[in-house]
Amino acid sequence: MSKRIGIMGGTFDPIHYGHLVLAEEVLNAFSLDKIYFIPVGKAPHKDEEKADKDMRFQMVQLATITNSNFRALSIEIDCEEVSYTINTVEKLKMGENKDDELFFITGADAILYLDSWMRFEELFSMCSFIAATRPGIDYKNVLEKIEYLKDKYGANIYPIEVPALDISSTEIRDRVRDDRSIKYLVPESVEAYIKKNNLYKKG
Repeated sequence: MSKRIGIMGGTFDPIHYGHLVLAEEVLNAFSLDKIYFIPVGKAPHKDEEKADKDMRFQMVQLATITNSNFRALSIEIDCEEVSYTINTVEKLKMGENKDDELFFITGADAILYLDSWMRFEELFSMCSFIAATRPGIDYKNVLEKIEYLKDKYGANIYPIEVPALDISSTEIRDRVRDDRSIKYLVPESVEAYIKKNNLYKKG
């Protein structure tokens, strides 16, 4: 029996409560069976991450292990090549998820550039997209882009408004570097891992 699977990609450097709240909101709003957290191995567009890929994956595991609807996957971490969404979705479709309906979760701003992603037309035929917006922000351009991609390429893109948690991985790294608290920004297990491994400190 086919399932409805959400995919959350990202560097997760580190994973924080903003990621987890978004995932839980989408899981319930779209009646998904599971959400896969897939940390990037080598990102095509981002600068080099601050923690190595294995550490980032371990933090994702720690953050998601208490939720039976969440699952950490190392598909991109295990790959030596640059990580592209189309490759990850193809791998999922060739494995146990071959009959499942896939939903790629992303920030609404990324929708503006979806038609610049590698093999994006194939991607549209293999999965739907969920575009997360925050309350109080005008996403008129995003909604216009969604309509354009639907009309021109038959893309399935669903916007969702999620609670505004103004947390970023960059801010968390900065706070650790400056010896400021990150309590209640990340799960306790992730906070402990960062301290134990002395991550994000100067030098």
